[in-house]
Amino acid sequence: MSNILDTIAEAARERVSKSKENISSDEMKAEALSLPKGDFGFEKALKREGMSFILECKKASPSKGIIAEDFPYLEIAKDYEKAGASAISVLTEPRWFKGDISYLKKISETVDIPCLRKDFVVDEYMIYEAKVSGASAVLLICSILDEKTLKEYIGICDELGLSALVEAHDETEVQMALRSGARVIGVNNRDLKDFTVDPLNCLRLRKDIPEDIVFVAESGVKTAEDIRRLQDNKVNAVLIGESVMRSQDKSAFIKELKRLI
Repeated sequence: MSNILDTIAEAARERVSKSKENISSDEMKAEALSLPKGDFGFEKALKREGMSFILECKKASPSKGIIAEDFPYLEIAKDYEKAGASAISVLTEPRWFKGDISYLKKISETVDIPCLRKDFVVDEYMIYEAKVSGASAVLLICSILDEKTLKEYIGICDELGLSALVEAHDETEVQMALRSGARVIGVNNRDLKDFTVDPLNCLRLRKDIPEDIVFVAESGVKTAEDIRRLQDNKVNAVLIGESVMRSQDKSAFIKELKRLI
């Protein structure tokens, strides 16, 4: 019986197949490789001293439906940058998250901080597409990739100068990420198979990840106390989506999150 993640991943495969009808794999790869190689700005930004904030432009989610009826994504991205975000996560999955690859391109052209393509990467085409659309990083989810493919995708990212945020949810996936050469590992507190959230999941797995790997806590981060607890446990960065998107005054919300650090 398929779960939510399997359903989204299958839809991503269908989406890529349709995209290839407009721009072939060879054309997309050639265009990406013709661009200047990136400087791995995403991971550099997260290595700076103190807690780094990856703030998300997200209109909807499978578990919550529409999060932001009004979605002026360029204004949101500029607000994030002014508020001190280290990077911006841009949802490009169209069906469940109401994202679009054009959002990534326009946001990356508007802000001076790195942008992460947050999607369900199931084909190398999506990595090349991310590069062409201005991304500094892509999300690679262990739950939908085998180890051989994950390693290949990290290699493609390295060739393009993109950072790979490798997402794990449990100890097995953390070890898979490490064996594959991940330099940035995000532990998702949300189980993508049923979308339940355990805010302590990332803290339990912190010990399994060497301190020279950039460690990102994803999902379920809502308060200054959450941030302080993560920082005390040597978490390098947090990815915050729904809570900041629901905030009426995003700058004030981010300032409040930083209050105890």
